[in-house]
This record gives sequence, C-alpha cells and structure tokens, in this order.
Amino acid sequence: MPILEVEHIRKYFEHTEVLKDISFSLEQGQVVSIIGSSGSGKTTLLRCLNFLERPDQGTIRVNGETLFDADDPATWQESQIRKKRLHFGLVFQSFNLFPQYTALQNVMLAEELLAREQADYKTNRKHIHAQIKTHAEELLRQMGLHDRMANYPHQLSGGQCQRVAIARALALQPDILCFDEPTSALDPELTGEVLKVMKELAKQNTTMVIVTHEMAFAKDVANHVIFMDDGHILEQGDPLEVFEHPKEERTRQFLSRYTQG
Repeated sequence: MPILEVEHIRKYFEHTEVLKDISFSLEQGQVVSIIGSSGSGKTTLLRCLNFLERPDQGTIRVNGETLFDADDPATWQESQIRKKRLHFGLVFQSFNLFPQYTALQNVMLAEELLAREQADYKTNRKHIHAQIKTHAEELLRQMGLHDRMANYPHQLSGGQCQRVAIARALALQPDILCFDEPTSALDPELTGEVLKVMKELAKQNTTMVIVTHEMAFAKDVANHVIFMDDGHILEQGDPLEVFEHPKEERTRQFLSRYTQG
C-alpha cells in the first residue's frame, strides 16, 4: 500500500484554477522530484499536502488513512489540521527560522510545544526536556552542525540555516519530508552542502517529495519524477525515462532550457 495517495486534487484562487486534477502516489522510502516552470502549481501542491492550503476537490491519504476529502466536511476541521500536519515535514525556500532562537532551540521548539500537551508534562518536565534536547542535538550532528548548535540564524551561512531547517522538519519524525525549492535562496557554493544532506537522507530511505530546479539532483536521486505545467501533471515516470525520452513537447522544451542554461 502506498504511504501517500493524492487523488484528483483541484485548487482555485478566486476564479483561477491553479491545480487541475492532480493525482500521484508514493511508496515508503521513495523520493519524488517535482519539476516545472515557475507558476506551474508545484508550491501550491506542497502547501495542500501540508494543509497550509485547503484543496477544493480531491482526497489525500497517508498510510491508508484519509486525511482530507473535499466531499467530507469532517476532514476539514481546523482543530484537526495541526495533527494532520504531523505526517508531513516541510522545508521552505527561505529557512523560516526564528531569529531569537539558537539552532538547537529552533530544532527543539516544535517537539517542546507538542510535549506540553502531554498529561505528564508538568511532573516530568525536566526529563522530557532532556530527551528532546538529546534528539535535537543528534539531528544537528547528522546535519554536520555539531559545532553550531549555540549559534543564532544571523551567525550561520545560508547553507547552515537550511540544514537547521531540515533538522527541524525531521524532529517530529514525519512520514513524509517535503522540500520547496530548498536551494533557491542559496549561493551556488552553498547549494552542494544542502544537496549532500538530502542525498544522505535518500540513502537512508527517507520518504521525500521535493520541488526542485536542480535537474541533476532530480535525475540522480529521485525514484520518480513529476513534470507539472500550467497546473497539470503533464508527465511522470522513471527519472531516466522522463529526462532522456520525454513524451511531451512541453517537457522537452522545459528540459532543453535547463540543458542549454
């Protein structure tokens, strides 16, 4: 059974349809790269998966559980949105770190907020806090930031900030890790360090959905590639097949621009 099933998702902003009947599935441990021109709907799709936007039609299931069904108002309840978001970790383009917190505190924050809702939090606060801190420290070590835990975002490079953001997204152990153009805000020399971390996560069978303009990364690391154009999934399949033998003229045009550029 797929870990993620997206079926017939449509999304409108006023009278403009930005997602047009989007359907795809994802197996445990797979990496899906979503490519396409600016304005094709890639980021809106990620925001729908993370419930930052509500689809107007369609269903989203994780591990067979229906998280969203446009025909079932019970799945729209705001009180359930935060719980549903726990299935997805999201790494934004622009880091979105809290400037008043250190790298370690940024990674700990979501887990601490969730822990405060536990019945035994007040009586076991010190123990719970220590566990959360140990987990966050391990994630930052995994990101190669063992010596930057006490630094604030303004004391970190863009690549380091993005690695903190990845650690933060992993902190709640989501089923699926989503990336929205994770290298677009980075200088070229810093892009490689973030892509290296993502490649390591792929080797560890982390399930990922990645919106990216890094074509070499999409071709080499992804198990499945989706090409979006004007709100549609125009083509999808094995990376080598899509990149080497695209079936659609729009796909060929898009890939040709990147090859020439």
